[in-house]
Amino acid sequence: MSTSELACVYASLILHDDGLEITGDNINTIVKAAGITVEPYWPALFAKLFAKKSVEDLICNVGAGGGAPAAAAAPAAGGAGGGAAPAEAKKEEPSEEDEDMGFSLFD
Repeated sequence: MSTSELACVYASLILHDDGLEITGDNINTIVKAAGITVEPYWPALFAKLFAKKSVEDLICNVGAGGGAPAAAAAPAAGGAGGGAAPAEAKKEEPSEEDEDMGFSLFD
């Protein structure tokens, strides 16, 4: 993460914490007060992001990946219908590597 991007993240969090609107101008004001120079597109990008998404939503969903929770929820939903499906999934055939072939390296 670049210094410019991180400065805009912190500025956005400060604005949210103070209950102020997260705009490009407000982000620039805080960043300049901190003595950090950022590329001019960063504050505008963050302002557009927070116009569509709330800070609370982003903070609450920090660990939620894109497809992982949905993929993990599918087997749980399928297993809730009956007890036979999980028992079948646990039974695995031993592979050839696990079976004793009757000889070993040190025979």
